[in-house]
Amino acid sequence: MTDVTRESMEYDVVIVGAGPAGLSAAIRLKQIDPELEVVVLEKGSEVGAHILSGAVLDTSGLDQLIPDWKDKGAPITVPVKKDNFYVLGEAGAMRIPNWPMPRLMSNHGKYIVSMGNVCRWMAEQAEALGVEIFPGMAASEIVWDGDRVAGVVAGEFGKNPDGTEGPGYEPGMELRGKYVMIAEGVRGSLAKVMMEKHNLSDGHCPQKFGLGMKEIWEIDPEKHREGTVTHTMGWPLGGNAGGGSFIYHLENNQVYVGFVVHLNYENPHLYPYMEFQRFKHHPMVAELLEGGKRVAYGARAISEGGWQSIPKLTVPGAVLLGCSAGLVNVPRIKGNHNAMLSGIAAAEAAAAAIKGGRSGDELTEYETDLRSGPIAEDLKKVRNVKPMWSKWGMVPSLVLGGLDMWTNDLFGFSLFGTLKHGKSDAKATGEAKNFKPIDYPKPDGKLSFDRLTNVSFSFTNHEESQPCHLKLKDASVPISVNLPKYDEPAQRYCPAGVYEVVGEGDDAKFQINFQNCVHCKTCDIKDPSQNINWTTPQGGDGPNYPNM
Repeated sequence: MTDVTRESMEYDVVIVGAGPAGLSAAIRLKQIDPELEVVVLEKGSEVGAHILSGAVLDTSGLDQLIPDWKDKGAPITVPVKKDNFYVLGEAGAMRIPNWPMPRLMSNHGKYIVSMGNVCRWMAEQAEALGVEIFPGMAASEIVWDGDRVAGVVAGEFGKNPDGTEGPGYEPGMELRGKYVMIAEGVRGSLAKVMMEKHNLSDGHCPQKFGLGMKEIWEIDPEKHREGTVTHTMGWPLGGNAGGGSFIYHLENNQVYVGFVVHLNYENPHLYPYMEFQRFKHHPMVAELLEGGKRVAYGARAISEGGWQSIPKLTVPGAVLLGCSAGLVNVPRIKGNHNAMLSGIAAAEAAAAAIKGGRSGDELTEYETDLRSGPIAEDLKKVRNVKPMWSKWGMVPSLVLGGLDMWTNDLFGFSLFGTLKHGKSDAKATGEAKNFKPIDYPKPDGKLSFDRLTNVSFSFTNHEESQPCHLKLKDASVPISVNLPKYDEPAQRYCPAGVYEVVGEGDDAKFQINFQNCVHCKTCDIKDPSQNINWTTPQGGDGPNYPNM
């Protein structure tokens, strides 16, 4: 907390984050009671600017929230027509037939979408109901009243690089609510503070994460197959890391090309971004992309812990929604439907509490709903796939994970019970001396690109005169600990080239190019010393994704 004097505004519900979870909560609140005063704070320059998702959308959440979404012109128009799954080798590919796949893995009836555009449309629906949405307003601090979350501080601008108040300093405002909903996405800074203060992860497995990187390509119309969905596993990661790819053909001859690396990899020499670039040179992928052009790039972390890793979701005055709660179904590569369902459930609990004269207490009804309703049904069926992959590798997890999903889907039980996740992704990192460096081919500038060139296609911008939002707990650790022990993996795990080791020996320095940051949060997750704390820069800064 600071001693800055701020004006305050009172609302019934304050929502942090204009993603699918936050917007669903806002819409549902106003559907239940149009008189409720609801505000949504979004750190991006506009709604959708910081949204990055695959995405093949399961519309079950939206069907519940806005049943007539088609009639209302939702940008959800490309149904999945074909589902492909391949295991790649370096020069070839083996297609896995669809028939042995558990039914829940089918994408039939789902849609290829830009979640950025879906969220822009959802924001229009929310505003039409009277929701106030403030983009460019980063919520940088929790307002505490004892142990209760009473609101948030948003809209602080104009600090000097050293953190002092500059000539144009704006202290921001306190936005206070009877209830606060944290829907920041993966590894949000306020969620992290709230979880640590209230020990919300106690009794639950550590959250697990992946790094998802995505490019949008415009390809030769002759090669475009609208509605085709392709997923791959195997090469180039092999035994170095878990993960895989997605290739989705949307409209206008565009293709989403994405690559996910599970962040529990051991070899600190692994370079996730370069694995993605190498993947595009596989004959199957290169043939599709040749003659096309990359038009956008971005990256974000993905919560992968699933059912076992969902923390306690309520504290006095606040709840966690969507990816802040970790509701992604990893085998299905889907979380947007659960984000929407969590927003609906939280809104219904908050509206009932306010109607009953309550304020600032724990919305335990929300947690009960989430752990017994459709989100639980979705996540329980697949709860063992991720720990199987982590413990036994890709092939056993394909076979045993498939069997486990079948028994869960058909009979409602698992032969394996509930497997636990091991250590955190940071602790999974091994020492550099125990692993061989990996030689990555140089990007060719046609199919593969260097990081800084690609970051320019994320349209990222940060005002350079502000304090660095990537805080080191101990500035000496990167060079004194991480460099000799782990070959300072921040140089490689960051998909935006934020971190560099400049110079050698006694002259080595750790440089943070925070202007490049695409807000993926990988550094906060994977740093083996847990020395990097990702915080919000001033509002409006960061990537400006057009239609991710």
